Amino acid sequence: MSELLHGLAPVIGRQTRLVVLGSFPSVASLQAQQYYAHPRNQFWPLLSALWGVDLAGMAYLARLAEVKRRGLGIWDVYASCRRDGSLDSAIEDSVPNDLASLKRRAPRLSAVAHNGGESAKAMAITRTLGVEVLRLPSTSPANASWSFDRKLAAWREAFATHGLL
Repeated sequence: MSELLHGLAPVIGRQTRLVVLGSFPSVASLQAQQYYAHPRNQFWPLLSALWGVDLAGMAYLARLAEVKRRGLGIWDVYASCRRDGSLDSAIEDSVPNDLASLKRRAPRLSAVAHNGGESAKAMAITRTLGVEVLRLPSTSPANASWSFDRKLAAWREAFATHGLL
């Protein structure tokens, strides 16, 4: 059995209006201790395209500061799990993060956006927060059926609706 893996701390500020919830960090993200660190993950390129800022060219801490400044939060559904590799389908023995604490962590929260299908399995929990809950197409390289432009359109709509553009 694989070892127990632990996720990353939430990136949430008092000004956070929209939180993007992934499932659990990839192997690359865990090794780097950075959200969406896999070079083919489209999370940072999508945000760069939405905001007209080269986030990928920034140091990681500067990226996080920009995200928080713009009202975006980043976290994952699972706090820990066992998993060989990075595929969501390999997640076992998962322990959820305290998603019920999102409103306390982010008093201005107006929406939660699930980044992909595995994260969306927690929609029953996030719907109890009294904010809009969305399912966005996954930014993972495993989601090759959606083009970058198609993902960008879906993410743009969510960000525009919640004042992040």
